[in-house]
Amino acid sequence: MEVLQVLGTCLSTCFLQTFTTLREILSYSVRALLKRLLSALGIVTYVSLIPSAPPSFPSSGNGLWYTAPGTIWVQDFLPIGNGYLGAMLPGGTSQEATQLNIESLWSGGPFQDPSYNGGNHLPSQQTNIAKKMQNIREAIFSSSTGTIDNIDDIMTPGDTYGSYASAGHLLATLDSTGSVSNYARWLDLDEAVSRTTWSDGSTTFLRESFCSHPLQACVQYLKSTASHVLPAVTYAYSVAAVDGLPAPNVTCLDDRTLSIRNYVSIPGMLYEILAQAQAPGGLISCSAVSGASPPNATLTVLGASEVWISWVGGTNYDMTAGNAAANYSFQGPDPHNNLVALLSSANRTSYAEMLNGHIKDYTSLVTPFSLSLGQTPDLNTPTDQILAGYRTFAGDAYLEWVTFNYGRYLLASSARGTLPANLQGLWADGYSNPWGADYHSNINIQMNYWVAEMSNLDVTRSLFDYIENTWGPRGAYTAQVLYNISEGFVTHGEMNIFGHTGMKLGGNSAQWSNYPESNAWMMIHAWDHFDHTNDVQWWKTQGWPLVKSVASFHLEKLIEDLHFNDSTLVTAPCNSPEQNPITLGCAHAQQLIWQLFNAIENGFEAAGDTDIAFLDAIISKRQQMDKGLRIGRWGQLQEWKVDMDGPDDTHRHLSHLIGLYPGYAIASYSPVLQGGLVVNGTFTHYTKEQVLNAAETSLFHRGIGRGPDADAGWEKVWRAAAWAQLANETEFYKELTHTIERNFAPNLFSIYNDDGIFQIDANLGYPAAVLNALLQAPDVANINIPLQVTLLPALPPTWSAGEIKGARIRGGITLDFAWNDGRLTTATFTVDENTAGRERDVIVNYGGQVIIEFRSNGGYSQTVSSF
Repeated sequence: MEVLQVLGTCLSTCFLQTFTTLREILSYSVRALLKRLLSALGIVTYVSLIPSAPPSFPSSGNGLWYTAPGTIWVQDFLPIGNGYLGAMLPGGTSQEATQLNIESLWSGGPFQDPSYNGGNHLPSQQTNIAKKMQNIREAIFSSSTGTIDNIDDIMTPGDTYGSYASAGHLLATLDSTGSVSNYARWLDLDEAVSRTTWSDGSTTFLRESFCSHPLQACVQYLKSTASHVLPAVTYAYSVAAVDGLPAPNVTCLDDRTLSIRNYVSIPGMLYEILAQAQAPGGLISCSAVSGASPPNATLTVLGASEVWISWVGGTNYDMTAGNAAANYSFQGPDPHNNLVALLSSANRTSYAEMLNGHIKDYTSLVTPFSLSLGQTPDLNTPTDQILAGYRTFAGDAYLEWVTFNYGRYLLASSARGTLPANLQGLWADGYSNPWGADYHSNINIQMNYWVAEMSNLDVTRSLFDYIENTWGPRGAYTAQVLYNISEGFVTHGEMNIFGHTGMKLGGNSAQWSNYPESNAWMMIHAWDHFDHTNDVQWWKTQGWPLVKSVASFHLEKLIEDLHFNDSTLVTAPCNSPEQNPITLGCAHAQQLIWQLFNAIENGFEAAGDTDIAFLDAIISKRQQMDKGLRIGRWGQLQEWKVDMDGPDDTHRHLSHLIGLYPGYAIASYSPVLQGGLVVNGTFTHYTKEQVLNAAETSLFHRGIGRGPDADAGWEKVWRAAAWAQLANETEFYKELTHTIERNFAPNLFSIYNDDGIFQIDANLGYPAAVLNALLQAPDVANINIPLQVTLLPALPPTWSAGEIKGARIRGGITLDFAWNDGRLTTATFTVDENTAGRERDVIVNYGGQVIIEFRSNGGYSQTVSSF
């Protein structure tokens, strides 16, 4: 009955104004069937006579376009954002219900519970916890299997952990009830602007929306053709579709501005949105809704030929107040005064100036890098139809190119605020979202940023600020109380914005939470940023202090292996991320810490550090530690020091292959530095070929990312990148294309196939996997070892021609290269001027041959074109 009522409403109004209800009760497949049924009955809600992409759609095809409005948030709506604010657009006509997000709007934490302490033990418990930790380690070492069942005694409940939350909807209503034709909506990836056009009788309308980073504001513009006066336009705010948000106070700040003030919960974080209308030549009024409690108000625009509404938003969250001096309150000032100033600044200019300023800012960010896959744009087929016809391995260079650009767009749109891109980037429509839309740090936040450095996308500032302010201060407390370590800081597998550094208890907890290597993995990102940019000032002031702090923690945490008694240092207890065994010497942890210690040695001089005793301790323990590389009984690279891998384990994570990709402990394996170990009482020295073959065996047995534990896009993207690292273009392309066919929705959001949950890491990791098939420059253990660059290592036949401009590799090197008929045609290497003291030897490989060798002296440039 509810479906019929909703359907009747949609048919009677010809507008999908009940999109929220439809989203909740209709799956995509049912919706598609319903559309076909309506068409067969001659019932059409929208008539699109557009035979090809709209005239203003990029001629290159760089965008997404559709011939009907969206109805399902996760599958149809189109995202815009500037890092601070996000919005999702269904592309309505008479009503556009824009779903809003504010980057710091979270439930939980100290705003909801003043006693919240980041999931940590009390200081008085430190001695007792230290005894429990020692008992756990002894139990592991003495166990015949090297494993134990649980470590619940040292974990704490994740009470009031919270969730990233939707900020409601902005409703823009046009007083028009005519039939709609010539409908199209699209997302322009050249300009980062979403547009909708339609005809109503003889009048054609255009609505465009964008979020400006320079203005920290979002804007929605509406006009009709031939300067016709628009029908009455009304703006309102609603939280009706966000179950859990309290009713807001909506008032008139002035005669053209709505003030929306609310709390995410009672008690909870305060948020405010200011939305101001502009209508040259029109009349704008703000009216209180009579009798509304709490107060409500709307804006009405009459007699205008064009109108736009700008909105700004913020909360009373302050990331810099997450330390002992601020009592870990994360409490900042009321956002009102700052929002008033932002809105005033945004509306000092014309709409054209706001739009042009936004486009200029966005293009300056993304265009230093470009990729061509030899694609031919399909301007005759909407994106959802292209996707519907897409097949694994057959592929489509055009859709793959758009998906690459879309991934960079999403990262650019979600990562330039105060906080980094979260598990859903910036976009979430629920009050409580899957996994809290938080910062899972055992693959997800890392994958979000894989593409940033090599594709020259300058978006990492908020990431390192977040780590410095929310991981560091309370993480130092966790290191002391949980691990009895007074140096450095630690976090675990799940992080919110309130410094939840403790080990979170719940369910089979250890597999999720026993991950004190999260800090080490993120410090590899810090090192990579410096290694690509040579930004010595940043390294000295932020990068090095973070990396040194984390290395100091792990320097103290490594302990002697008393299970195998081979004189090596290991982590214990450890879990390979989201695997059950609680054991010692997990390959993932050992490889990461080894890479972290290398970063200390390689970055020490540039940091200007004089603590030689610290450097000597790092080098000494690096030599003694187990390197996390063992070949097991069925030829696999072992996931654990104990040989207990199962050949049928198709687990979603590739944690023990982190050194293959995105790391280098496997990819750049050195028998001299990593090869000596004792296996079953015998000294063994693996060759690089043996290690890579074992990694390949493990990767093959891990399956295609559709095991019983998950069917997500990110696990397939990781597999694709790993196959590319092994120069296997067949398996790479099969896995990459399977990701798109299996896990990408019509709006190209990455979703879990079984339940439709949106998770952005596959969207953001996809471009990195593509790049790894075209260009590889994995790190090396020592800066004196030549950097090996490989061009077109896993080029699939579908991309037989193409070009990359502006790629960045280690050592501050920019690379442009092109290929045709599957063969490299030209490559140009240009070294930054600021490499003094960090010069290195570079060897460039193509087709199994060395094509150029050079020293990365500042200003060096060379082009090669004969192969």
